[in-house]
Amino acid sequence: MQRRGPPVPWCCHTTCGKGSPRIHKHHKLVTVLRTIRQDLADVLKAQAIIEACRHSGHRWRDRVLTPVAVIHWFLRQILLGNTAVEHVSLLAERTFNDSAYCQARTRIPLEVFRILLRNLNSALQPQTQTDGLWLGHRTFLIDGSAVSMPDTPELQSHFGQPGGQKAGCGFPVAKILAMFNFGTGLLMELAIAPLRTHEMSQIGLVHPTLQPGDVLVGDRGFCSFVHLAMLAQRGVHAVFRLHQRQIVDFATGRPFTGPKESGPQSKGKVRSRQIRKLGPLDQVVEWFRPASVPKWLETEKLAAMPDCVTVRELQYAIEKRGYRTRQIVLVTTLLDAEAYPAESLAELYGMRWRVEQNLRDLKQTLGMDILKCKSVDGVLKEIHAFAIVHNLVRVVMAEAAKRQGARPDRISFADALRWLESADFDMELPRLVVNPERPDRAEPRVRKRRPKQFRLMKIPRAKWKQNLSIQRFAA
Repeated sequence: MQRRGPPVPWCCHTTCGKGSPRIHKHHKLVTVLRTIRQDLADVLKAQAIIEACRHSGHRWRDRVLTPVAVIHWFLRQILLGNTAVEHVSLLAERTFNDSAYCQARTRIPLEVFRILLRNLNSALQPQTQTDGLWLGHRTFLIDGSAVSMPDTPELQSHFGQPGGQKAGCGFPVAKILAMFNFGTGLLMELAIAPLRTHEMSQIGLVHPTLQPGDVLVGDRGFCSFVHLAMLAQRGVHAVFRLHQRQIVDFATGRPFTGPKESGPQSKGKVRSRQIRKLGPLDQVVEWFRPASVPKWLETEKLAAMPDCVTVRELQYAIEKRGYRTRQIVLVTTLLDAEAYPAESLAELYGMRWRVEQNLRDLKQTLGMDILKCKSVDGVLKEIHAFAIVHNLVRVVMAEAAKRQGARPDRISFADALRWLESADFDMELPRLVVNPERPDRAEPRVRKRRPKQFRLMKIPRAKWKQNLSIQRFAA
């Protein structure tokens, strides 16, 4: 079914009957961004998208659904909470049906979206050099997550679904590895893989953005000899929580198991050599290269790594009134105890929680938690479109923070999103909501509102319908 609306001129600027300039609907986002940063608007302007399409070898006819219009409307669709396809023609005030829009979006290569995201992050690169540095270092937060998508044979075959669910009763799930800039919250790198893929197998895809001297902060899942060696080769520092299988001992002169020793006699013993003590619970040690090769790593790459890496292990306690004291052990390649005190490292790792907030903004506030595309290529495009919109919102937050004298992470993501979607062509950025600082706030991960008490689907829908038909005829 076609949606009807008033005819709108195709060009960017035309003249209405009163002689005033009129801007086409699909250029609204670029025009709004121009009021904030011209270089940012240039990344999404028509010429930039056309160049990305030509670089990808894409050819098209100059009609209503050109790549420029489709990409702009796709981003606006995401801004509105990934609204239905039927809504797009109403937003565009153009006459085209839903199928035509979907086909035009399908024809645009995935590489175009990757180029646009890469160009956007390149334009934002200078901002990461100055904003939110930690002790003079650019700092990045890394974490993994997952997103769900429609239950189609193609997506099931490529991504897979969680175990314990019968065929036809679950949804495909993709793993996402995301790296955010600590100071700005910008999503700098993104890796997408099937559900049963080890996160570390995708780690090399997010490293290219890192520069010598940068600091990468992650949880215990990223703490391994291989990852530390990979970062050391790039001159990048790491601050990770100690992996649960790694044994640590701060006793002076404690024995250790050598790199070539294995077997039952070495079980439960420390596998690192102590070099020097920096404090009672602070030491510099050498980690040895493991004898066994991780499943996600090629044997040749492990053999090319050094025999050992020098790291610093430190332990601190989290004490809160009314809560049990927790002992945290960090592993870092920042060995200078004077330049990088244990208290500063503990504070930095405490702020690692920002990555969880960033993923919440991306998945819950923007709506990336449940995708809508039904093909692998469409899912990848959809995720990249979400990443572009996320970074555009972060730029609005950064600009509002400068004008209001607040930190970017204190500006409300939801309020910046609402303004970016609803702002008109000549609307200035208003004062956005500033969230108060609540460092000790803790909310349980529970829901108060009860969902409808329907049974869970434990057999495929077709089987359910067949059973209902049998019961109806039997009655």
